Amino acid sequence: MFANDSILQMNDEAERDERDWEEACRREDAIRTLLTGRTSTLTAKEVEAVAVELGLSRATLYRMIRRYRDGGTVSSLLPRSIGRPKKSRSLAPEREALIADAIRRFYLKPEKPKFGRLVQEIRLRCLEMGFAPANWRTIKSRVEDLDVRMVALRRKDEPVIKATKATPGHYVAARPLEIVQIDHTRVDVVVVDEETREPIGRPWITLAIDVFTRMVTGFHLTMAAPSRLSTGLALLHAVHDKTAWLRDREIEAPWPVAGLPETLHADNGSDFRSRAFVRACRDSGIKIIWRIPGEPHYGGHIERLIGTMMGAVRLLPGTTHGSPAAKGDYKSDKAARLTLRELECWIGHEIAGRYHNSIHSALKRPPIAVWRDHEATLPLRMPVDRMAFWVGFLPEQERTLRPDGIHLFGLTYWSSVLTADVGRLKRKLLVKYDPRDLSRIFVLRPSGHYIEARYGDITLAPISLHEAQSAARALAAKGRREVDSRTLVKTAIAQRELVQRASRRTLELKGKTTKNAVRKIGDGDLGALRGIDSRTRIASVEGDP
Repeated sequence: MFANDSILQMNDEAERDERDWEEACRREDAIRTLLTGRTSTLTAKEVEAVAVELGLSRATLYRMIRRYRDGGTVSSLLPRSIGRPKKSRSLAPEREALIADAIRRFYLKPEKPKFGRLVQEIRLRCLEMGFAPANWRTIKSRVEDLDVRMVALRRKDEPVIKATKATPGHYVAARPLEIVQIDHTRVDVVVVDEETREPIGRPWITLAIDVFTRMVTGFHLTMAAPSRLSTGLALLHAVHDKTAWLRDREIEAPWPVAGLPETLHADNGSDFRSRAFVRACRDSGIKIIWRIPGEPHYGGHIERLIGTMMGAVRLLPGTTHGSPAAKGDYKSDKAARLTLRELECWIGHEIAGRYHNSIHSALKRPPIAVWRDHEATLPLRMPVDRMAFWVGFLPEQERTLRPDGIHLFGLTYWSSVLTADVGRLKRKLLVKYDPRDLSRIFVLRPSGHYIEARYGDITLAPISLHEAQSAARALAAKGRREVDSRTLVKTAIAQRELVQRASRRTLELKGKTTKNAVRKIGDGDLGALRGIDSRTRIASVEGDP
């Protein structure tokens, strides 16, 4: 019973946390719209209008605006309270269920009931159940929280259905970085090892493109399969200044794109759909548009960019070509010459030096020329904390804090900051890690801040997750080889025979004792009966007839 109660409590807390986050996102949208492009101070009338929209007092909204200007993240607008944050618009579960049921059964119908009738219906139900009538703003916020397309489909609202349907090749942006599309693909070329120069396979590339200017905002090349980490590293490359990156690779062409995008357009892959990825984007003010399942954008901007890049790399030694027919008898592994690092430099030259400076068929101009036309007036939004922005996209696990630290992948991590938490936490801690370097992890403390923890053994060298797992498999294999199977079998048989002999001896002795049992009554203890054999008549006591 207690376990079930705990599970229900955890589910309730998760639901409240999700509603709290959605409310913070709503606030961030309204406040950012209020502040964007502003050259004058806010007027009381403007603030009052937004406060009414958010269901807040004007004083509360002023405080939130100050917090947002200081932090610039969705997290800065989460409700603050002593202890666990309390949701500003949270109702009792029974009232929430009542409102949700009324919206689903009464409002989401092809008859398209008016919002006013929904308010009347919910208030009537509240009175019937003995609840206080729900405020119209509360009901409105619940309706606005619903997915627009889902509502349109349930209500058969064709204009909205058409407006919210993604159409390949028809995304239109009004300014740079309004919409950035991102996707992964396997590169059509085999790369070689840095030391041995032996072929190691085809890498993956994550590319991001600005829809308005067609500028490539960033990319990441890796041998690992697509993940939240590769997406985060591509975004990190896209958002920050690339001067040092270009200089380190001796690329002289300019690549001026930098800044957080307003919206990220991605497919329905698990790495883009994960809750952690969505929160990491929204925490930095990046909205996400997902492609409609079953209707991939074969003609989208990112697909055309990928096609252009793959057409270029197919000219390199070690190419796998675009099809088996095109490849023919070509031996990609034998012809491979470039390492992953060299391929990355080559792609950097291709993007910054060739693609950005070539006339784009849709723009009729080079992408970099379109960017230069707008960069002077482009409001540059950067992450407030670069480290926190990057950590937000790292993979994660939950771990218990032990007296000697945090155990992850067979390694132990420690930070002096964790001393205050040892033995005091009743739940697991969220731990983020970089698979490329396990020498450090990032631990989310109860305060809401990440701290860096290092190897407990400071003499250990940094290794990757792949290396750690390979070492663990090698150690297990070595242990199996060292096992003497013959000795194990002989020992097991000897133990079994020992138990069998002991069992037979014990049963023999018990049977003999039972057969010869007699009743003995002591002079001072008539109640002490020993050796009674229930199958024979008990001998009479002296004097008994």
